[in-house]
Amino acid sequence: MSINWFPGHMAVAVEKIKKAMADHDVVVEILDARCPMASANPLIESLRLHRQRPCLKVLNKVDAADPNITPQWVAHFNAQKNTHAIALSAKKPGDANKIIAAAKKLAPHRNENLKPLRMLIMGVPNVGKSTLINALLKQRTAKVGDEPAVTKSLARYELSPTVSMTDTPGLMWPKIGHPDDGCMLAASHIIGTNAYIESEVATFLAATLVAQYPKALHARYATPADVQKMDGTDLIEAVAARRGFRIKGGEFDLEKAAITLLNDYRSGALGRISLETPASRAARPQAAGNNDALPETAEDQDPAET
Repeated sequence: MSINWFPGHMAVAVEKIKKAMADHDVVVEILDARCPMASANPLIESLRLHRQRPCLKVLNKVDAADPNITPQWVAHFNAQKNTHAIALSAKKPGDANKIIAAAKKLAPHRNENLKPLRMLIMGVPNVGKSTLINALLKQRTAKVGDEPAVTKSLARYELSPTVSMTDTPGLMWPKIGHPDDGCMLAASHIIGTNAYIESEVATFLAATLVAQYPKALHARYATPADVQKMDGTDLIEAVAARRGFRIKGGEFDLEKAAITLLNDYRSGALGRISLETPASRAARPQAAGNNDALPETAEDQDPAET
């Protein structure tokens, strides 16, 4: 299943972000810790490399991700040129302050009144940017919502005389190259619901959970011991049977079961889940336009502006 979602306001935002990039020192890209690479926007990477800006990758929602897998992703991103990664939860008091300390290390020359550190906060929709910004500001200023694409314009905030940040709209890219990425983003509620069929995304999610988290499925839905022999459709039928979801005539209500599975994953009711690992990305076939391989900074680019 191919999923793409690039509303008109995002195309407008790209032009504004191109201009803003020149006036900022560090790109802070917020990722979903449950699917860090799927939520890493190659368009953002291209824009920041063009300006030779360092990037701080922030794996947000770490409290919802598998604690055994998140450190692998942090190490993966830290191995990339001019990039640093941290993992945190925007909802945990004090966690957001890690962003400022990490960003300062990427731009040590910007730490005074005449040269304040200017951070450009970016990421795909519904990944927690506004929640992080409100945590940094210690007040609810940025609009927060549980739907993708709440923020639609750029907004600058002064954190101190030496630090400022600019919030940007949640930004997708025009074509998602690999179908699995689209499914991971949709399952994680990053893509607008009008862009995909929930039952198909739930079937993808179910297959992933069967392969990687059979114990979590057993704990939540009392699935049989041989749950790993199931496919995605089998699991959704099992959820329907467990919850008594039936339609007129007695058949299973698979649509209701699919939505239940998606909601249980999104809410954390299934426990701490990661949909991908660095190894799983490396093992899958490459697809045109995907974001598996991030481009390297060209050696002959002009020095970064100050």
